[in-house]
Amino acid sequence: MKFHEMTAPEIGQVPRDRTVVLVPIAACEQHSQHLPTFTDTILVTAVAEGTEREMPDQVLLLPTFWLGASHHHLPWGGTLSLDVDKHIEVLCALVAPLLDSGFQRIMFLNGHGGNIDTFHAALRKLQPLYPDRVLAGASYWELAEKELAELAEGRRQVMGHACEFETSMVMALRPDLVRRDQIQDDPPEDNDVLRGLYLCEDFKQRTDHGCMGYPEKADADKGKRFLDAAIKRTVEVVAELLRRPLKRKGESHS
Repeated sequence: MKFHEMTAPEIGQVPRDRTVVLVPIAACEQHSQHLPTFTDTILVTAVAEGTEREMPDQVLLLPTFWLGASHHHLPWGGTLSLDVDKHIEVLCALVAPLLDSGFQRIMFLNGHGGNIDTFHAALRKLQPLYPDRVLAGASYWELAEKELAELAEGRRQVMGHACEFETSMVMALRPDLVRRDQIQDDPPEDNDVLRGLYLCEDFKQRTDHGCMGYPEKADADKGKRFLDAAIKRTVEVVAELLRRPLKRKGESHS
């Protein structure tokens, strides 16, 4: 079920207790020299739509919210962004009407690293207001972290930026948008001494040309496998959320 293709009466008939509202969130920001600024939105939308295709009677898919918390990309240009506080506020406002109309299970499906903190904070703000609901969220690459790592060929086994993963998936979905002659690896400067430390830097400070990873290892066939893995894992998670019992108001853990 796609929210944006349904009428209001049709949405009114969707079972509130047997549906997961899937809320894809992304960004419009620089993706190095070779990928379009809409990369994150293209990719998370593909994963979300693939999930809805597999579970059309159990997933109510919202249109992708494409404006992200991307201030750390602004120094490279080609970026639209909300600041962190506004992004949290907007995410809360986005799902509150659905919760108020009785939907019991909400899941943010994130496609942009800068949104991780904001969707976590939004869920933390919403939970005390709706303690009887299932409120959840994840970045698709974290759901499929193990599966993606097994498919990767470059030295970076986790999602970067305009990297082997993202470049491969855009090649699979929109090859016409990949500037192949501009693909260039931009390895991260890993320092084992600083492992576990959050070092707050923008992408101009962290990267040579706005990439993080090994896009020279990318190809479309691998991108298809990456996408299939992410969709499979998202379907598994949504199915488990549907099995998760609802905690009614006043009910205690005992």
